[in-house]
Formats: sequence, structure tokens, C-alpha cells
Amino acid sequence: MAEILVLDDVPDALMLLKKILSRKQHSVHTFSEEEEAIAFAEKHYLDLAILDIKLKKMSGIQVLEQLKKNNPALKVIMLTGYPTIETAREALALGAGEYCVKPIDKTELEEKVAAVLAR
Repeated sequence: MAEILVLDDVPDALMLLKKILSRKQHSVHTFSEEEEAIAFAEKHYLDLAILDIKLKKMSGIQVLEQLKKNNPALKVIMLTGYPTIETAREALALGAGEYCVKPIDKTELEEKVAAVLAR
């Protein structure tokens, strides 16, 4: 299945996402630090990145920009507990394929991941 990078500064969210996606046979690489996630993405093939918008040092939007510079074809899903039209528009303009609102709904996440990967 897919190689997926997940970046979120909340450990419980990382564990939940890894559990949901691993059950679908995806290989999931979780990170809580922006720099580590970016460095990993530069050295490894990825099908999809799932990025939280609100992080510690950078925004998920900034991480999205970095990842897309290195891999323009990378598919991305943004996560947020604080949805706004502005962040949704910005994320989609920078190449995110989907936008999920926390708390994460298992079925919605599975469907959006499948849809983004199928594109």
C-alpha cells in the first residue's frame, strides 16, 4: 500500500492516525517535530503526507510548502482542530488534496486517504 508521513504535535493524534492507517496496510511514519519530518521526506519516497496545521515551531502550511518544493507530486491532507476558510484556501492553493477537521473521524479519514491516493 502507501508510504505515509504523519506530522502532528499531539502524541495521541499520532498514535490514532498510525493505528487507523496501519490497519489499511499503509506504512506510516509519524513525527512530532517539523524538521525531522521534512528531513525524512527529503530522503524517503512518500505517497502521502498528513500534516496538522497548528504545530510547535512552524505551521503545517509552512511544512506543506517545504515538502512541495522537494516533491511537487506529493499528495497532502491537512488536519486542523481550528478550521477556517482562509487556512483551507491556503492549504488547497499550495497543493493539499484534502482538509480534515479534528477530532478525526475514522471513516472520513479512510475515505479521504483512499480518494487522495487514487488521484
